[in-house]
Order: sequence, then structure tokens, then C-alpha cells
Amino acid sequence: MSLNLQDIKNAAKLIDGRVLRTPFIRSLKLSEITGADVWLKLENLQHTGAFKVRGALVKLLSLSQKERQDGVVAASAGNHAQGVGYFSQQLGIPATIVMPTGTPFTKISRTEAFGATVVLHGGDFIAARDHAYELSKEHGYAFVHPYDDDHVMAGQGTIALEILEDKPDLDALIVAIGGGGLISGIGTAAKALRPEIEIYGVQAALYPSMYDAYHHVVTAFTGDQTIADGIAVKEPSANTYAIIEKVVDDVFLTGEMEIEEAIQMYLETQRIISEGAGAASLAGLMKNKDRFKGKSVGLIVSGGNIDSRMLSSILMRGLAREGRLASLRINIPDTPGVLATISTIIGESGANIIEVHHQRLFSDVALKQTQIDVAIETLDRKHVRNIVELLCDSGFKTRVLSSTTGGEGE
Repeated sequence: MSLNLQDIKNAAKLIDGRVLRTPFIRSLKLSEITGADVWLKLENLQHTGAFKVRGALVKLLSLSQKERQDGVVAASAGNHAQGVGYFSQQLGIPATIVMPTGTPFTKISRTEAFGATVVLHGGDFIAARDHAYELSKEHGYAFVHPYDDDHVMAGQGTIALEILEDKPDLDALIVAIGGGGLISGIGTAAKALRPEIEIYGVQAALYPSMYDAYHHVVTAFTGDQTIADGIAVKEPSANTYAIIEKVVDDVFLTGEMEIEEAIQMYLETQRIISEGAGAASLAGLMKNKDRFKGKSVGLIVSGGNIDSRMLSSILMRGLAREGRLASLRINIPDTPGVLATISTIIGESGANIIEVHHQRLFSDVALKQTQIDVAIETLDRKHVRNIVELLCDSGFKTRVLSSTTGGEGE
């Protein structure tokens, strides 16, 4: 492959007016939290909710008339699928998309809504990709690779052109890595325009393929389900690795909890909805704050296609971690009026009771006593500890069931 700046500039002309020129905004709150001057490229605002439309369109426009008539096939965990489906529909190209069987339903339904035929096959991207190759050979479909293609990488690289047009003096960019197409395109364009800019990649720790290749190490690999399914790629591409080796300054790993917290942070500080892969760059920044302190740093919010149930769980778990949602187990005498007393203590402390479960049968307390589990909304962990102390001081043995908020009173 011979990707260069001119390829990316040509791609920018092709997609101009067809793909959203997404905002590149400064985040005062994230800058305050990290000590860096943080800027966000909001690719989650694209027509399909992710950056993949750029590369997909450039590739589709490169096809011959016969290839368009015969149709295309792609393999994707979701965002590439939607990009191919969206522009295939606009260009009148029949599209078949192979997705892993565990792909979130929201991504499947959105892809089908663009008129594409979805085939579920295999437990991961590699299995889906191999099946897509088979369909390509069997039916004569043109294969649209999600990252290992010059046209696709050139399309993704247009992001860097827009970023450096908006902020030419940017010090660093942090980009999530799955197969490496996004960072290859961005890194090629950014380094050509501003050689001193630093380019950093972030991978999910459960899928460290490019991290291992870049650092020449072998990291323990589990292949478990990751919240960042969009970058869950087991095998590094030799083509993207060759580019990454030239233009990327370092590659980080980030854990599942760190990505989860980054999703919550985007929503709470910026009102931005991000999927796991889209939040990986922020997770990488948070994990390496000392390296970026005082620098202007661009983060690619690469996608926002997250399942609503997953997002809800992330927010609730985040509230529990921060002590803003806690579950208390309280021992009380089994007599009338006690529950009202408990409610008064909690209410007067400034907390809000959202659920009460009366545990009469399955407990190890004395016969004349019982236990209640009370879920409460609070300000923070200190507030939870104060409530526990108030209840204990009033004679009600209380402990916190949500372990992250800590503590047991007597």
C-alpha cells in the first residue's frame, strides 16, 4: 500500500458535501480534569453515528460500473456495516454485510434499515471477515474491507485534514485502534501537514493485537466480550502496521472499567453519547495524564452507536462507584413504626430513598428482628458514610452492600 497526503486530499474532495464535516470542539471540563487542553472531534455525529462513512464512501466511489452492478460485501461489527449500507443505498449498489453473531441488535437493525442484507456468522470479526471473503468469491461481490484498504484509509484520513484546519497548532492526537485503518489515515495526513505532531493509539486490553505488534511483545489475550466491540480485532493487519510503525509515536492499552468510565464521563461532562470504541481515546488520555499535561490534545470520538440498555447499565454502575447510588442493609426490630423512623433519618440527611426490600425470611438475624435493603440516591461516598453513622448512632446496625462506597457500621 502507498497511502500519502495527496490520496487523502483527493478523498476529501470526493466526500465533500456528502459526509458531515464534524465539529472539533474544546472541552473546558475535560481540560480541567486532565491538565491538558482537550479538543474533541465529534465523529459520533455522522449520518450513521460513526466515522466509517468516510472510508466506505471513498471505496464505493472507486468501484467500476460492473462492480457496482454486481454488488459489494463487507464484514463489520456494526459501524463499517452502516457506512457501507448507507452509501450503497444512495449509490444503488446491492450490499451484503456479514456481522459476528454477538453484534448489538441496534447495529443490526440500523444496517438493515439502509437496505443491506445482513448475514450473522462467527463469534468475532475474523470469522465474519473470512465468511465475507467466501461470499465475495462465490457471488462475485466486491469486498469492502473495514480498514485494510488504501481507499478506506484515505477516507478516514480526511478527519485529520479537518482537525488541523480548525487547530493547526495541535500538539497531539489520540486515536482508537482496532484494525488500524483510522489511525493510519489520520497519522499519514497529520504527520505530512505537521511533522512535529504526536500520534498515539489506544487498544482495548482484551484485544491487544496492534499493541503487541508495535511493541514487539506478547500480551495475555483473552478474546472475551469487550465493551469496545468496534475495536475488537484479534489479528493486526500487516499493511496498517507498516503505516502505524512510521507515523505513530506510541500505542497504549486501556481496560474495560476505564473505557466504561470514559463513556460516563463524556455523557456527564459533555452530554456526548459515545460507544466503547469511541471513548477509548479518552480512556487512554485519563490513564496517561502526566504524559499530556500542558499539551493541546485532540480526541477522536469515533462513534456513538451504543445499545441503550448498555448505556443505562454503565450510568447506574457509575453512580454506584461514585457513591451517588448506594444499597444499605439495615437490621431493625420487627415492630410497627420502625420503617418510618428509618425513612425520616435518611430523608433528613438529604438522601432520597428509591427502593426498599423487606427481608423477613432469608436472613440470619434474631426472630424478633428483621433486615431491610434500602437503595438510596446520595451526593457522594462521604454522604453515604454519614448516613451509615446516623443510622448506627440511632441503634440500627447498617452496612453498605455496594462495595465501592465502602464501610460497615455497628
